[in-house]
Amino acid sequence: MSGPEATPSQTVGPFFRLGLDRPEWSDLTLDGPRGEKIAIEGRVLDGDGSPVDDAVLEIWQADAEGRYPHPEDARSADAGFRGFGRAMTDEAGRYRFVTIRPGRVPGPRGTLQAPHANLTIFARGLLKQLVTRIYFADEPSNDRDPVLSGIADPAARRTLLALRQDAGAAYRFDVVLQGKGETAFFDF
Repeated sequence: MSGPEATPSQTVGPFFRLGLDRPEWSDLTLDGPRGEKIAIEGRVLDGDGSPVDDAVLEIWQADAEGRYPHPEDARSADAGFRGFGRAMTDEAGRYRFVTIRPGRVPGPRGTLQAPHANLTIFARGLLKQLVTRIYFADEPSNDRDPVLSGIADPAARRTLLALRQDAGAAYRFDVVLQGKGETAFFDF
């Protein structure tokens, strides 16, 4: 007699919209933080370039002074800044966060990292979440960022750069899950 068969692993979703669609979660500025208010917006696309209409994106970032609202960051963070947000994609794969431009945060061996936001993506078809970073293409300190400069392939490095739109306060950052132009993801 053989033992029971193992249940195969399964992907997440498509249940996100039922419990996680709270539009107010995508605005990290509701409590009036200090700093330059910006939007980060874009699309989530699959390997064929089609929109992913039920992805969840989570953003985690420092305040304008480079401090995280987290107990492990002993420096006092801006009490008006949440630091964490969540957004759903719509039928066209679009998402949008309203936040502030983050400051530089301490990195390895006393270096400072370029301003960035950490981004986690959950979507159907994924066995586990994807993790990446959003850097700002107009930031002069990008060349000295130890994480960004540690990516050897210049094309992969460019996938982490959000582009300012129309000289305004919005940055465009598309997430390509696989294939041509795939966003660089980090393995944790």
